[in-house]
Amino acid sequence: MDALIAEYRATGTLAGLPQGHFICGRFQPSVSGRKMDSADPGLARTWVQFAAGVADDVALAVESSDRALRTVWRQVPPAERGRILQRAAQVVLAQAERLALVETLDNGKTLSEARSDIRATARMFEYYAGVADKLQGDSIPLGQDYVSFTTLEPVGVTAHVVPWNYPTSTMVRGIAPALAAGCTVVVKPAEQTPMTALLLAQILQEAGLPDGVCNVVTGTGAEAGAPLVAHPLVRHVTFTGSVGTGIQVMQMAARNIASVTLELGGKSPVVVLADADIDRAVADVAGGIFYNAGQTCSAGSRLVVERAVHARFVEQLAARAAALRWGHGLRNPDIGAITSPEQLERIAAHVDGARARGVPVACGGAAVADPESGTGWFYIPTVLDAVAPDDTVVQEEIFGPVLVVQVADSPEHALALANGTRFGLAAGIYTRDITRALQMARDIDAGQVYVNEYYAGGVETPFGGTRQSGFGREKGLEGVRSYLRTKCTTVRI
Repeated sequence: MDALIAEYRATGTLAGLPQGHFICGRFQPSVSGRKMDSADPGLARTWVQFAAGVADDVALAVESSDRALRTVWRQVPPAERGRILQRAAQVVLAQAERLALVETLDNGKTLSEARSDIRATARMFEYYAGVADKLQGDSIPLGQDYVSFTTLEPVGVTAHVVPWNYPTSTMVRGIAPALAAGCTVVVKPAEQTPMTALLLAQILQEAGLPDGVCNVVTGTGAEAGAPLVAHPLVRHVTFTGSVGTGIQVMQMAARNIASVTLELGGKSPVVVLADADIDRAVADVAGGIFYNAGQTCSAGSRLVVERAVHARFVEQLAARAAALRWGHGLRNPDIGAITSPEQLERIAAHVDGARARGVPVACGGAAVADPESGTGWFYIPTVLDAVAPDDTVVQEEIFGPVLVVQVADSPEHALALANGTRFGLAAGIYTRDITRALQMARDIDAGQVYVNEYYAGGVETPFGGTRQSGFGREKGLEGVRSYLRTKCTTVRI
């Protein structure tokens, strides 16, 4: 890592990075010949260029994946698919430092966060490697004159539109189960963070994946993402992003009767009841909102706290937030950069609007620069206190290091506040009363509930939302189901 950081500081980039799409086993320039810039958010300057994809590039990628599906990938035994994914996990770990550095420079997160993402990426490949040869059907008892059974088949070519906040792990969260199921994949990474997707495609090739099974097309959502989602050969779309774009994705996929997995926005509540372990809850609430500079769909962005412990809790939380250090991710501070100036502007507008409406700002509340370089896109960890249920900062996803506090008069009131938005991605509950915790977990409308530890779980636990947080599940065994279809064969004997 030291050598890589020294190279970047000396040259402003890294040697050997791909600049073209990855299609049919090789890097190639865009049909348009155009390139785009990727910025280092910690310095607010371009550090690498990449191909600006258009519909013709997407068509080449999808046709390559369709051809590979029909002629090569369907002949590969499930056990061998698993071996390829297992080898990919090993290569990811072998190249972990370089991948983490690239992730930090593309996204702005800290090195420790990037390293964690790369470990999670390897674990996903490893997990689904073990699933590939265990996808089996059922026999159906129709009586002695019939044999009836089901087989599980891959749905076909799958499209994966990946967000900028966790570009590496979110990509593999989708493509690893798809590949394990026998599908081929075309990936469109976010235009802000394209580099690790290209490197992962190369790693899969090194692990033995046949040409065309995994293709990556870079570019904007309008010029590359939309043609991919709308392509008639795509049979399933996995999308992570905003509600508005998710609606458009669903509409485009519907024209081809393609299935969709949508992981959209969140405004996830963390409920802290009066009997909770306050010290632990404070630490977890801080981690749940300030990790990755708050740029996490399932971030615990709302604190719903009982009035009896409200003042003490906010005082401790504000002190913890005020002590956090921000700066360029390569220095490994507590909080890294916001990924784009547009997102920084959005965060600032939400907080400034809340302040103008009279919402108390317990700490933070300002955009800042890297204290060492004086550049970059950063926002101070912020706590907005005692906010009304209908306020915009309660109801809308801010997607930054901004925690919104709501005060509850009872556990029943806390439950009502927790369910008081249009989202239902995640929720946390802190209490020493296990009966109360299980009752509240039952009644909170969310795809996953964490009790006494925010972000509890891992690749083994299914993840997804309800209501406007989307539908479908990723991770765990549930994550494979989107990429399989059931065929039933019945024989009279």
